[in-house]
Amino acid sequence: MVAHLLRLKITLLRNSLRRSPWQLVGLIVGGLYALGLVGVLVVALLLLRQEDNELAHTVVVLGGAAAILGWGIIPVAVSAADMTLDPARFTTFAVPMRQLLTGLALGGLIGIPGGATALVALATVGTWSRGVLPALAALLGAVLGVCTCILLSKVATTATASLAASRRFKDVSGVVFMVPLILLGPIVAGVSQGISASGGFLPDFARTMAWTPLGAAWSLGGDVDAGHAGTAAAKLLIAVASVGALAWCWKILLERALVNPPYAGGGSRKGGKMGLFSIMPATPTGAVTARALTYWLRDPRYGGSLIVIPLLAVVMFFQASQGDDFGILMVLGPLTAFLMAWSISADVSYDNTAFALHLATGVRGVADRLGRALACLILSVPVVLAFTFVPFAFTGSWAWLPGVLGLSVGILLTGLGLSSVVSARYNVAVPLPGDSPFKKPPGNVGQTMLVQFGGMGVLFLLVLPEAALIIAQSVTGDALFGWLNLALGPILGLVLFVTGVRLGGRWLESRGPEMLAQLSVNR
Repeated sequence: MVAHLLRLKITLLRNSLRRSPWQLVGLIVGGLYALGLVGVLVVALLLLRQEDNELAHTVVVLGGAAAILGWGIIPVAVSAADMTLDPARFTTFAVPMRQLLTGLALGGLIGIPGGATALVALATVGTWSRGVLPALAALLGAVLGVCTCILLSKVATTATASLAASRRFKDVSGVVFMVPLILLGPIVAGVSQGISASGGFLPDFARTMAWTPLGAAWSLGGDVDAGHAGTAAAKLLIAVASVGALAWCWKILLERALVNPPYAGGGSRKGGKMGLFSIMPATPTGAVTARALTYWLRDPRYGGSLIVIPLLAVVMFFQASQGDDFGILMVLGPLTAFLMAWSISADVSYDNTAFALHLATGVRGVADRLGRALACLILSVPVVLAFTFVPFAFTGSWAWLPGVLGLSVGILLTGLGLSSVVSARYNVAVPLPGDSPFKKPPGNVGQTMLVQFGGMGVLFLLVLPEAALIIAQSVTGDALFGWLNLALGPILGLVLFVTGVRLGGRWLESRGPEMLAQLSVNR
């Protein structure tokens, strides 16, 4: 039965790659990236063989503890990414619990994360290959450490299965998971500075961590190499007990999950509340605006943009403070305007089959385009203005404010007009409704990249007049060009905005059924 479960895992993985060659390409790219990272870590661990015991012990224990924590946290945030051996699917099958646990646990090693973790863990044997006994102890510790990683991830995902079945949990976890990814640069820099400032603290911290389930398994090789056989035996008991406790917890949680599978159905909701529809005008444009605003506030695929923009400002401020050059912050307003305007360039694709509502109700194309653009304007105007004005409080170069403000407004209005045209003409592969913002379905990646980069190139050409005035002010130092830009940006942007809404509306009316047919294929 265990072998059957492993074959099932491999078969499902192979069949998923056959659906689209682009998924195979993505797996190859991800595999090459993981292979490069694993290679760097393996070489670093092998080089530690030449270092003293304390340094090698500190690196191996803290690195192993971080790996276990990662296996416990990350699968919860992205639990919808790999459901090939979802325990709920075995509810109606009389699979013995011991065989089911073994098969699911070994199945967790099949894939890039499991294989990478196993290879790096085995490299610790090379770190402690200073003798036969330290190498054997490191091998035993690597096996126990990998088992701890797999079992902790299974316990975490099974314990949160009922939460993961909730749409709200998926939305929140998907957006929250983006925060550390975007702030990875400042986080790494801060940790590096803290480590360099308190290097003497790490060995003591590693020795303490070695007595916990997170680091006990990884410390076996170092303790045996140092001649601390009694200490190694005690930590071996901790590691084995941790694996046993996690296996027991997983067994209990899995038994409950198989008896009462998580239900993802929607709960009852009281009617009578119109939400944003009661605020907006009772017109087709007002209805589309209310619907689009609801997407922005409730759909993580849209809401992710509202999280990314402030975090981008934090990253730019951090980079400016590192170099003591806050002049770079002046591009924050125009950059924010571009990101917000271009975020609706695939709004019809995000609708998916819900776009049928627009066709069935006979909404005019202009009303559809204008309503979506107005919803983005309502959210983006305060953010763009704030990110345009605030940087000058740090730079003090207020003479540049009119020109940068004109450029920001011009990019926002021009970008919204162009997005109204692009989304009415082209469908791109985007995450399906209810899916994680990170989960992209198979699609024509080449067309998607061509549409996105081609549209960005056209937008750059459309805002060249505003950019030229900024360059002229930079070359001549004459503030008059900035004031001219403040007048040109809104006027030219408004003209292009109206033109884009009208042209996009006509295209949407002429090829609405074809758009819906293409969207239904991606479903």
